[in-house]
Amino acid sequence: MEMKVEEGRGGPGQHDHRHDREVLVKVDGKELRVPEGEYIVADFKKLVGVDASRELGEVVHGELKPLDDHQGIHIKGGEVFVSHARGGGSA
Repeated sequence: MEMKVEEGRGGPGQHDHRHDREVLVKVDGKELRVPEGEYIVADFKKLVGVDASRELGEVVHGELKPLDDHQGIHIKGGEVFVSHARGGGSA
């Protein structure tokens, strides 16, 4: 399923997704317009251009909350996400 994600304040865009309303989210400092609704984190990462090898976290009340690729998230607009290299063991 191919969807169009627009940066900033672009038009509504064309998509064949079950979500009707587009909302703004911020991913790695970029504002993106995505359809509002439920996503699996791995699918959301693909939608917003985050490489599958990276972890995604959501900034909630100033703290980075790690997201598992298999968990569900609800996008309603205003969310802030940060991707980063997957953590490994400490030396």
